[in-house]
Amino acid sequence: MVPSVFRFWGAQPGWDAAWPWLLGILIAAYLLGSVPFGLIISKAMGLGDVRKIGSGNIGATNVLRTGSKKAALATLLLDGGKGAVAVLLARYLYGDTAAQVAGLGAFIGHIFPLYLGFKGGKGVAVFLGILLAIHPLTGLATCLTWLATALTFRMSSLAALISAISAPLWLWAFDLTTTTGLGLLLAALIWLRHWANIKRIASGSEPKIGQK
Repeated sequence: MVPSVFRFWGAQPGWDAAWPWLLGILIAAYLLGSVPFGLIISKAMGLGDVRKIGSGNIGATNVLRTGSKKAALATLLLDGGKGAVAVLLARYLYGDTAAQVAGLGAFIGHIFPLYLGFKGGKGVAVFLGILLAIHPLTGLATCLTWLATALTFRMSSLAALISAISAPLWLWAFDLTTTTGLGLLLAALIWLRHWANIKRIASGSEPKIGQK
């Protein structure tokens, strides 16, 4: 039988024998998601180990604290790209349910990467890449939510939290009910990964965008 979580995401009749393939897709996507582009780029550009500056995060926001906008942009695009590639390739080969499983695998790989002792990023760029691949309008709406919040409050973490909440609402608004479960799960993981940021936001000590 297909695990119930896959049925919630819209697995179709006839997939009962397919769960080993879904497990393989999950693992492959996890390995792709584990590639730490922020660390690779920062070292390649002579910026040092991004884990030893700022928040110690390997994502684009912390890479920006090195002072290199090019490195931060490259990290953002590549992190988002690995989520999108995982979804698009799985959908092309196996269909929509596989695409959602691949998105989950890539996201988990980024926040708990095998190559870095399971200490990874917070998943925002990967999350946006996954959404853009699953449904471009939903992805665009979530990106615009992030941008509007970031421009208003100048806090990347708050923008991430608000856009994460908005994503399942956008999926629902666009009548993508079989994908809303994935959106809720990823949003919950983003909130958990930002727990320290939430406490700093509440205390007024959260750093602003561009602050080293």
